[in-house]
Amino acid sequence: MTLDRKTIFIATRGSALALAQANMILAQCRTALPDQSFALKIIKTTGDKMQTASLASAELPKGLFTKEIEEALLQNEADLAVHSLKDLPTDLPRGLKLGAVTRRADVRDVLVYRDLELMVNSVDSTRPVQQNKRGYRPLLTIRGLPHGATVATSSTRRSAQALEQRPDLKIVPIRGNVGTRLNKIAEQPELDATILAAAGLERLGFRITAAGQLKGEGVPPGLAATRISVSEMLPCVGQAAIGIEIRENDPRLESICAKLNDAETLTCVTAERAFLSAMGGGCHLAVAAYAQFNGQEVVMRGVSFLGGKPLRGEAKASADSAEKLGTQLAAGLES
Repeated sequence: MTLDRKTIFIATRGSALALAQANMILAQCRTALPDQSFALKIIKTTGDKMQTASLASAELPKGLFTKEIEEALLQNEADLAVHSLKDLPTDLPRGLKLGAVTRRADVRDVLVYRDLELMVNSVDSTRPVQQNKRGYRPLLTIRGLPHGATVATSSTRRSAQALEQRPDLKIVPIRGNVGTRLNKIAEQPELDATILAAAGLERLGFRITAAGQLKGEGVPPGLAATRISVSEMLPCVGQAAIGIEIRENDPRLESICAKLNDAETLTCVTAERAFLSAMGGGCHLAVAAYAQFNGQEVVMRGVSFLGGKPLRGEAKASADSAEKLGTQLAAGLES
Protein backbone atom coordinates (compact mmCIF):
# COMPACT_ATOMS: atom_id res chain seq x y z
CA MET A 1 0.00 0.00 0.00
CA THR A 2 1.42 3.38 -1.00
CA LEU A 3 0.67 6.28 1.29
CA ASP A 4 1.05 10.00 0.83
CA ARG A 5 4.48 10.48 2.40
CA LYS A 6 3.74 14.15 3.05
CA THR A 7 1.32 12.94 5.71
CA ILE A 8 2.44 11.40 8.99
CA PHE A 9 0.10 8.49 9.76
CA ILE A 10 -0.66 7.71 13.39
CA ALA A 11 -1.63 4.06 13.93
CA THR A 12 -4.10 3.13 16.63
CA ARG A 13 -6.62 0.52 17.68
CA GLY A 14 -10.26 1.37 17.09
CA SER A 15 -11.65 1.16 20.63
CA ALA A 16 -13.12 4.28 22.20
CA LEU A 17 -10.21 4.60 24.62
CA ALA A 18 -7.57 3.98 21.95
CA LEU A 19 -9.15 6.60 19.70
CA ALA A 20 -9.38 9.08 22.57
CA GLN A 21 -5.67 8.62 23.23
CA ALA A 22 -4.73 8.76 19.55
CA ASN A 23 -6.70 11.96 19.11
CA MET A 24 -4.83 13.46 22.08
CA ILE A 25 -1.54 12.70 20.33
CA LEU A 26 -2.91 13.94 16.99
CA ALA A 27 -3.84 17.27 18.60
CA GLN A 28 -0.40 17.56 20.21
CA CYS A 29 1.31 16.83 16.89
CA ARG A 30 -0.74 19.45 15.05
CA THR A 31 0.02 22.02 17.76
CA ALA A 32 3.75 21.27 17.74
CA LEU A 33 4.01 21.08 13.94
CA PRO A 34 1.18 23.15 12.41
CA ASP A 35 2.65 22.97 8.90
CA GLN A 36 2.84 19.16 8.91
CA SER A 37 -0.07 16.97 7.82
CA PHE A 38 -1.13 14.22 10.26
CA ALA A 39 -3.87 11.59 10.04
CA LEU A 40 -5.07 8.59 12.02
CA LYS A 41 -4.90 5.03 10.70
CA ILE A 42 -7.14 2.56 12.58
CA ILE A 43 -5.87 -1.03 12.78
CA LYS A 44 -7.66 -4.06 14.24
CA THR A 45 -5.37 -6.21 16.37
CA THR A 46 -5.44 -9.86 17.40
CA GLY A 47 -6.61 -8.84 20.86
CA ASP A 48 -9.56 -6.97 19.36
CA LYS A 49 -10.61 -10.12 17.50
CA MET A 50 -10.31 -12.44 20.52
CA GLN A 51 -13.28 -11.16 22.50
CA THR A 52 -13.92 -14.49 24.26
CA ALA A 53 -10.34 -15.37 25.26
CA SER A 54 -9.18 -14.86 28.83
CA LEU A 55 -6.43 -12.25 29.05
CA ALA A 56 -5.05 -14.11 32.04
CA SER A 57 -4.19 -17.18 29.97
CA ALA A 58 -0.48 -17.97 29.87
CA GLU A 59 -0.96 -19.38 26.35
CA LEU A 60 -1.83 -16.04 24.79
CA PRO A 61 0.88 -14.56 22.55
CA LYS A 62 2.77 -11.42 23.52
CA GLY A 63 1.82 -8.26 21.68
CA LEU A 64 -1.85 -9.16 21.66
CA PHE A 65 -2.85 -5.54 21.10
CA THR A 66 0.24 -4.37 19.22
CA LYS A 67 1.37 -6.95 16.62
CA GLU A 68 -0.61 -5.69 13.62
CA ILE A 69 0.15 -2.08 14.47
CA GLU A 70 3.88 -2.83 14.60
CA GLU A 71 3.67 -4.61 11.26
CA ALA A 72 2.18 -1.45 9.77
CA LEU A 73 5.14 0.54 11.08
CA LEU A 74 7.68 -1.91 9.68
CA GLN A 75 5.94 -1.93 6.29
CA ASN A 76 5.87 1.87 6.18
CA GLU A 77 2.09 1.89 6.19
CA ALA A 78 2.14 4.03 9.35
CA ASP A 79 4.70 6.24 11.05
CA LEU A 80 3.77 6.70 14.71
CA ALA A 81 1.94 4.08 16.78
CA VAL A 82 -0.01 5.16 19.85
CA HIS A 83 -0.31 2.57 22.63
CA SER A 84 -1.45 2.40 26.20
CA LEU A 85 2.09 1.84 27.43
CA LYS A 86 0.95 -0.92 29.77
CA ASP A 87 -0.02 -2.96 26.67
CA LEU A 88 3.32 -2.50 24.88
CA PRO A 89 5.68 -5.48 25.33
CA THR A 90 9.11 -4.76 26.76
CA ASP A 91 10.80 -6.54 23.83
CA LEU A 92 9.99 -4.67 20.62
CA PRO A 93 10.48 -6.06 17.10
CA ARG A 94 13.80 -5.37 15.44
CA GLY A 95 13.66 -2.01 13.71
CA LEU A 96 11.23 -0.42 16.15
CA LYS A 97 11.70 1.55 19.35
CA LEU A 98 9.81 3.52 21.96
CA GLY A 99 10.13 7.05 20.66
CA ALA A 100 8.31 8.97 23.39
CA VAL A 101 5.95 8.73 26.32
CA THR A 102 3.45 11.37 27.33
CA ARG A 103 3.16 12.90 30.76
CA ARG A 104 1.60 10.36 33.07
CA ALA A 105 -2.00 10.74 34.21
CA ASP A 106 -3.54 9.30 37.41
CA VAL A 107 -1.84 5.91 37.93
CA ARG A 108 -4.46 4.55 40.32
CA ASP A 109 -7.01 1.85 39.69
CA VAL A 110 -10.70 2.45 40.34
CA LEU A 111 -13.19 0.09 41.96
CA VAL A 112 -16.48 0.39 40.05
CA TYR A 113 -19.61 -1.13 41.58
CA ARG A 114 -23.38 -0.96 41.53
CA ASP A 115 -25.27 1.24 43.95
CA LEU A 116 -23.94 0.20 47.36
CA GLU A 117 -27.33 -0.43 48.93
CA LEU A 118 -28.44 -2.66 46.06
CA MET A 119 -25.18 -4.61 46.18
CA VAL A 120 -25.18 -5.16 49.92
CA ASN A 121 -28.81 -6.24 49.87
CA SER A 122 -28.12 -8.73 47.08
CA VAL A 123 -24.94 -10.20 48.65
CA ASP A 124 -25.32 -9.78 52.40
CA SER A 125 -28.72 -8.69 53.69
CA THR A 126 -27.43 -8.55 57.27
CA ARG A 127 -25.41 -5.39 56.59
CA PRO A 128 -27.67 -2.35 56.16
CA VAL A 129 -26.18 0.71 54.49
CA GLN A 130 -25.84 3.87 56.57
CA GLN A 131 -25.38 7.38 55.24
CA ASN A 132 -22.58 9.56 56.54
CA LYS A 133 -22.97 13.06 57.99
CA ARG A 134 -22.98 14.63 54.53
CA GLY A 135 -25.84 12.44 53.43
CA TYR A 136 -23.70 10.28 51.15
CA ARG A 137 -23.54 6.53 51.34
CA PRO A 138 -20.01 5.44 52.33
CA LEU A 139 -17.66 4.76 49.42
CA LEU A 140 -16.58 1.16 49.03
CA THR A 141 -12.99 -0.02 49.02
CA ILE A 142 -11.82 -3.54 48.28
CA ARG A 143 -11.71 -4.26 52.01
CA GLY A 144 -15.25 -2.91 52.36
CA LEU A 145 -16.87 -5.08 49.70
CA PRO A 146 -19.59 -7.41 51.04
CA HIS A 147 -18.42 -10.88 52.02
CA GLY A 148 -18.22 -13.16 48.98
CA ALA A 149 -18.70 -10.36 46.47
CA THR A 150 -17.89 -11.14 42.82
CA VAL A 151 -15.27 -8.93 41.21
CA ALA A 152 -14.91 -9.11 37.43
CA THR A 153 -11.38 -8.57 36.13
CA SER A 154 -9.14 -10.34 33.64
CA SER A 155 -6.00 -8.80 35.13
CA THR A 156 -3.86 -11.25 37.08
CA ARG A 157 -2.21 -8.26 38.79
CA ARG A 158 -5.49 -6.81 40.01
CA SER A 159 -6.98 -10.16 41.02
CA ALA A 160 -3.86 -11.18 42.99
CA GLN A 161 -3.75 -7.92 44.93
CA ALA A 162 -7.51 -7.97 45.57
CA LEU A 163 -7.43 -11.56 46.84
CA GLU A 164 -4.47 -10.79 49.08
CA GLN A 165 -6.65 -8.26 50.89
CA ARG A 166 -9.87 -10.25 50.62
CA PRO A 167 -9.43 -14.01 50.08
CA ASP A 168 -13.22 -14.46 50.24
CA LEU A 169 -13.82 -12.54 47.01
CA LYS A 170 -14.85 -14.40 43.88
CA ILE A 171 -12.84 -13.30 40.85
CA VAL A 172 -14.29 -13.87 37.36
CA PRO A 173 -12.97 -12.78 33.94
CA ILE A 174 -14.49 -9.93 31.97
CA ARG A 175 -13.83 -8.77 28.41
CA GLY A 176 -14.87 -5.86 26.25
CA ASN A 177 -14.10 -2.17 26.12
CA VAL A 178 -14.70 0.14 29.07
CA GLY A 179 -18.30 0.87 28.09
CA THR A 180 -19.09 -2.82 27.72
CA ARG A 181 -17.64 -3.60 31.13
CA LEU A 182 -19.60 -0.83 32.80
CA ASN A 183 -22.82 -2.12 31.26
CA LYS A 184 -22.08 -5.64 32.45
CA ILE A 185 -21.64 -4.45 36.04
CA ALA A 186 -24.84 -2.40 35.84
CA GLU A 187 -26.95 -5.10 34.19
CA GLN A 188 -25.66 -8.45 35.44
CA PRO A 189 -26.64 -9.02 39.10
CA GLU A 190 -24.13 -11.84 39.47
CA LEU A 191 -21.33 -9.27 39.06
CA ASP A 192 -20.78 -6.86 41.94
CA ALA A 193 -17.75 -4.85 40.88
CA THR A 194 -14.90 -4.44 38.44
CA ILE A 195 -11.55 -2.64 38.52
CA LEU A 196 -10.52 -0.16 35.82
CA ALA A 197 -7.71 2.33 35.29
CA ALA A 198 -8.41 5.87 36.48
CA ALA A 199 -6.53 7.31 33.51
CA GLY A 200 -8.69 5.43 31.01
CA LEU A 201 -11.90 6.60 32.64
CA GLU A 202 -10.63 10.17 32.65
CA ARG A 203 -9.61 10.08 28.99
CA LEU A 204 -13.08 8.85 28.08
CA GLY A 205 -14.58 11.87 29.81
CA PHE A 206 -15.92 10.01 32.86
CA ARG A 207 -15.73 11.53 36.33
CA ILE A 208 -16.32 10.47 39.92
CA THR A 209 -18.55 12.87 41.84
CA ALA A 210 -18.09 13.86 45.48
CA ALA A 211 -20.85 11.40 46.31
CA GLY A 212 -18.90 8.62 44.60
CA GLN A 213 -21.13 8.32 41.54
CA LEU A 214 -19.57 7.51 38.17
CA LYS A 215 -20.82 9.99 35.58
CA GLY A 216 -20.24 10.59 31.90
CA GLU A 217 -21.74 10.06 28.47
CA GLY A 218 -22.76 6.43 28.10
CA VAL A 219 -22.27 5.51 31.77
CA PRO A 220 -25.28 3.43 32.87
CA PRO A 221 -27.16 4.77 35.90
CA GLY A 222 -26.58 3.35 39.35
CA LEU A 223 -22.80 2.92 39.22
CA ALA A 224 -20.46 4.18 41.92
CA ALA A 225 -16.67 4.30 41.98
CA THR A 226 -13.77 4.63 44.41
CA ARG A 227 -10.15 5.36 43.54
CA ILE A 228 -7.82 2.72 44.99
CA SER A 229 -4.64 4.10 46.54
CA VAL A 230 -1.30 2.78 45.25
CA SER A 231 -0.59 1.54 48.77
CA GLU A 232 -3.58 -0.82 48.37
CA MET A 233 -2.97 -1.76 44.74
CA LEU A 234 0.24 -1.09 42.83
CA PRO A 235 -0.43 -0.21 39.18
CA CYS A 236 0.59 -2.08 36.09
CA VAL A 237 3.98 -1.25 34.62
CA GLY A 238 3.53 1.83 32.44
CA GLN A 239 -0.04 2.44 33.58
CA ALA A 240 -1.48 5.91 32.77
CA ALA A 241 1.28 6.70 30.25
CA ILE A 242 0.82 6.74 26.48
CA GLY A 243 3.68 5.24 24.49
CA ILE A 244 4.59 6.29 20.96
CA GLU A 245 6.39 3.62 18.96
CA ILE A 246 8.37 4.47 15.82
CA ARG A 247 10.86 3.02 13.38
CA GLU A 248 14.51 3.21 14.36
CA ASN A 249 16.91 5.56 12.58
CA ASP A 250 14.23 7.90 11.25
CA PRO A 251 15.27 11.48 12.11
CA ARG A 252 11.93 12.93 11.02
CA LEU A 253 9.98 10.73 13.43
CA GLU A 254 12.53 11.22 16.21
CA SER A 255 12.18 15.00 15.92
CA ILE A 256 8.40 14.70 16.28
CA CYS A 257 8.76 12.47 19.33
CA ALA A 258 11.15 14.93 20.95
CA LYS A 259 8.31 17.46 21.01
CA LEU A 260 5.87 14.97 22.57
CA ASN A 261 8.06 13.26 25.16
CA ASP A 262 7.88 13.86 28.91
CA ALA A 263 11.37 13.16 30.24
CA GLU A 264 10.35 12.50 33.85
CA THR A 265 7.68 9.98 32.85
CA LEU A 266 10.10 8.28 30.45
CA THR A 267 12.63 7.82 33.25
CA CYS A 268 10.03 6.27 35.56
CA VAL A 269 8.56 3.89 32.98
CA THR A 270 12.06 2.90 31.84
CA ALA A 271 12.68 1.61 35.37
CA GLU A 272 9.32 -0.14 35.46
CA ARG A 273 9.74 -1.76 32.06
CA ALA A 274 13.23 -2.98 33.00
CA PHE A 275 11.65 -4.55 36.10
CA LEU A 276 8.96 -6.27 34.00
CA SER A 277 11.50 -7.49 31.46
CA ALA A 278 13.61 -9.03 34.22
CA MET A 279 10.51 -10.72 35.67
CA GLY A 280 9.67 -12.38 32.35
CA GLY A 281 8.44 -9.61 30.11
CA GLY A 282 4.74 -10.41 29.84
CA CYS A 283 2.34 -7.52 30.39
CA HIS A 284 -0.19 -10.03 31.79
CA LEU A 285 2.11 -11.34 34.53
CA ALA A 286 0.95 -11.07 38.15
CA VAL A 287 3.51 -8.40 38.94
CA ALA A 288 3.25 -4.66 39.53
CA ALA A 289 5.67 -1.75 39.86
CA TYR A 290 5.49 1.98 40.27
CA ALA A 291 8.38 4.45 40.03
CA GLN A 292 8.28 8.08 41.14
CA PHE A 293 10.71 10.94 41.46
CA ASN A 294 11.64 11.93 45.01
CA GLY A 295 13.85 14.95 44.60
CA GLN A 296 16.66 13.92 42.27
CA GLU A 297 16.17 10.21 42.91
CA VAL A 298 13.77 7.69 41.45
CA VAL A 299 12.04 5.47 44.02
CA MET A 300 10.31 2.31 42.85
CA ARG A 301 8.11 -0.22 44.61
CA GLY A 302 7.35 -3.62 43.18
CA VAL A 303 5.42 -6.77 43.98
CA SER A 304 5.43 -10.24 42.45
CA PHE A 305 2.87 -13.01 42.87
CA LEU A 306 4.62 -15.35 40.43
CA GLY A 307 5.62 -17.77 43.18
CA GLY A 308 2.19 -17.75 44.76
CA LYS A 309 3.29 -15.90 47.86
CA PRO A 310 3.55 -12.10 47.38
CA LEU A 311 7.09 -10.73 47.42
CA ARG A 312 7.55 -6.97 47.80
CA GLY A 313 10.49 -4.67 47.50
CA GLU A 314 11.54 -1.05 47.18
CA ALA A 315 14.67 0.49 45.71
CA LYS A 316 15.96 3.89 44.63
CA ALA A 317 18.59 5.24 42.29
CA SER A 318 19.60 8.33 40.37
CA ALA A 319 17.59 9.20 37.26
CA ASP A 320 20.39 8.11 34.93
CA SER A 321 20.30 4.60 36.44
CA ALA A 322 16.59 3.93 35.85
CA GLU A 323 17.08 0.74 33.85
CA LYS A 324 19.52 -0.66 36.39
CA LEU A 325 17.06 0.21 39.16
CA GLY A 326 14.33 -1.91 37.60
CA THR A 327 16.65 -4.86 37.03
CA GLN A 328 17.98 -4.77 40.61
CA LEU A 329 14.50 -4.59 42.14
CA ALA A 330 13.40 -7.61 40.10
CA ALA A 331 16.48 -9.55 41.19
CA GLY A 332 15.68 -8.76 44.81
CA LEU A 333 12.17 -10.18 44.46
CA GLU A 334 13.40 -13.33 42.74
CA SER A 335 16.16 -14.09 45.28
